Amino acid sequence: MSQQNKKNIAMFIDCDNVSAKYVKSILEDLSQYGTVNIRRAYGDWKDTKLIGWEKNLHTYNIKPIQQFAYTSGKNATDIAMIIDIMDTLFTKELEAIVLITSDSDFTPIVSRILSDGITVYGYGESKTPMPFVNACSQFIYVEKLSAFEEESSKNSTNDSTDDSPIRNYVGNNYNIRKDFKLINFLKRIVEQTSDEQGWADVKDVSKHIRQNYSFSHVNYGFKKMGELMKAVGVFEIEYVGDRNTQLMIRILSNKHK
Repeated sequence: MSQQNKKNIAMFIDCDNVSAKYVKSILEDLSQYGTVNIRRAYGDWKDTKLIGWEKNLHTYNIKPIQQFAYTSGKNATDIAMIIDIMDTLFTKELEAIVLITSDSDFTPIVSRILSDGITVYGYGESKTPMPFVNACSQFIYVEKLSAFEEESSKNSTNDSTDDSPIRNYVGNNYNIRKDFKLINFLKRIVEQTSDEQGWADVKDVSKHIRQNYSFSHVNYGFKKMGELMKAVGVFEIEYVGDRNTQLMIRILSNKHK
């Protein structure tokens, strides 16, 4: 992505609800979407539980926002974050906002951000309630993202159809080619984005998913959508264009299965 086309992104971190050990992989993942110009982390920095985050603030140029716990049982951090998010919406020109939290209390603010036509990227731990997961334009489980990055660094030459990354995410008994809910979902998107011959550009498929669903291929152990499409085994694959870099797919007919 050229520098002039980099999209401006604001990132807000609920340090009470996500471990600091995931910050590196989150920022690496966000680099594909644009430039994270605003980076803020919220919490009571006197709390020893935030030491992990405190150590990462300078490394990743994240601004700490102090929020005292005025009353036991009341989450002042959430309120401070929401106020700053709303201020940012009115004062900055942004393409996307990133919410790093595992707290469903942020679900209403996601809906508010989306109403302004701004993309919301959510990152949280596996404990994150589904209402928040589903509300985001895209939500990625940080444990899976981190494990994926570790897997990639250990063996970057693995065949993209190798299902070993999948087992690391969803268990040894998982068979992606029998995940009919996933397969039917992907088929439906391909049908919605395909031409008269049934061919769809994977880039168009990915864009349609980002605009309409919280789904992410990363949560299945794949760095690229095309790799996931190949793995499910129900699509015909063809590379076209200059240097065969454009990936086209269509649903396999019965005679080709």
